[in-house]
Amino acid sequence: MANSPRISRRAALEQCGLGLGMLGLTGVLAQDGVLAAESRELNPLAVRPPHFAPKAKHVIHIFLNGGLSHIDTFDHKPLLAKYHGKPIPGVEDEREDNVGPGLASPFKFRQYGSHGLYISDMFRRTGEMIDEVCVVNSLYTDAIEHRMARTLMHCGSATQETTPSIGSWLTYGLGTENQNLPGYVVLCPCDGQQPEFGSVGWRSGFLPPIYQGTYIDTIDTDDVRKLIRHIDNPYIRRGEQQRQFELLQRLNREHLADRPGDAELEARIASYEMAFRMQTEATDAFDLLQEPQAVRDMYGPHKPAQQLLLARRLIERGVRFVQAWTYPGQPFDNHEELKNSLSSVAMQIDQGFTALVKDLKRVGLFDETLIVMCGEFGRLPTSQMLEGGKIGEGRNHNAHAFNVILAGGGVKAGVVHGATDDFGHRAVEDRMHVHDLQATILHLMGLDHKRLTYRHAGRDFRLTDVHGKVVPQILA
Repeated sequence: MANSPRISRRAALEQCGLGLGMLGLTGVLAQDGVLAAESRELNPLAVRPPHFAPKAKHVIHIFLNGGLSHIDTFDHKPLLAKYHGKPIPGVEDEREDNVGPGLASPFKFRQYGSHGLYISDMFRRTGEMIDEVCVVNSLYTDAIEHRMARTLMHCGSATQETTPSIGSWLTYGLGTENQNLPGYVVLCPCDGQQPEFGSVGWRSGFLPPIYQGTYIDTIDTDDVRKLIRHIDNPYIRRGEQQRQFELLQRLNREHLADRPGDAELEARIASYEMAFRMQTEATDAFDLLQEPQAVRDMYGPHKPAQQLLLARRLIERGVRFVQAWTYPGQPFDNHEELKNSLSSVAMQIDQGFTALVKDLKRVGLFDETLIVMCGEFGRLPTSQMLEGGKIGEGRNHNAHAFNVILAGGGVKAGVVHGATDDFGHRAVEDRMHVHDLQATILHLMGLDHKRLTYRHAGRDFRLTDVHGKVVPQILA
């Protein structure tokens, strides 16, 4: 078989976002004993031992893209009512230097749980189970713009364009339990679009592209064929497809025999095998109609919540890391009309998050699944100034303070960790950097963030670079 010009595997996979229809994953020729060694090279997603005993086996990351306002949700600041419409001392806008007056939250807050934590009515369901989760109110980041803050949150660096995402690091470090499904899946009800900045949030970077997230548009969760496009060929019977696959596999083996050690060829063969096996496994995993109606009703009708049911089904089948984006664009980027723009989407997330916690407990997976819910930064306690000097009813970006909600595997329930100042402008108590959050997530999964490295460009890289520390106060 002659060589021919071809697009690189990395370029093809990155451009396609690792769609299920052409996914390149897992070990090649393992079923029939040829090249069956479970090495990283021949089976990149084979299960590998952690550095130490893990508290969790899977992660579901609910990403609130746009930057959820902490002071309108889980970090109540009653002093803002006193300063509403007045200057707040010490608050600056690092983006445009156009700080408006103080803006009191337009939402009602109630006390919940053993700590009497004040939570806004948008997250009342979460409030009712607040003693089952951990609230960190002292998270902070280094970046104030969406792309940089998002890259730092997902990939450990605000500026480097080649660093892998945390889901890629986890699947690289641990492999995945189901060789018939991707180890890392990204969900978003985008209706043919992608979340803002595309695949930056789930890229594999300098890791092999096999570890990049597999993106699924969840706009239509009622029809598996629409949800997973090109998962099969309706014009070819299953038996004929099996014979075609076996012929292709035999030709590829002959081709590989002439090119021993060709990693790209091995991965291409693996992609064919994976795509074939996924036709049954993925169709089953993504079929939400198999769920009892009562379970579906618990999540509610909205797509950001329904896709969390899909996330549960995926980790139930061994997927290592599932990331769920709320909507395309930046639904939590509430620069204007804060009350209207935030309330609807926040309540959808509230219902989905609490349903996910209950559902994981129902199926016995809560204790081994780590749930992480956060955005890329918080919001300022002041009004967003608009053109012409008009005082707006929204908030600008705030890198100095935001929150993350954690639940499940290895997390200490009923804990409120850290605090911000009286206005919610800066984290001041038990401050937790984004790198600390990343180190803690890896720790709960049994990985030492200092030991999980990859050699690139002459040095060893890690998710947290030279930063980060595990936060023991939130560990069970």
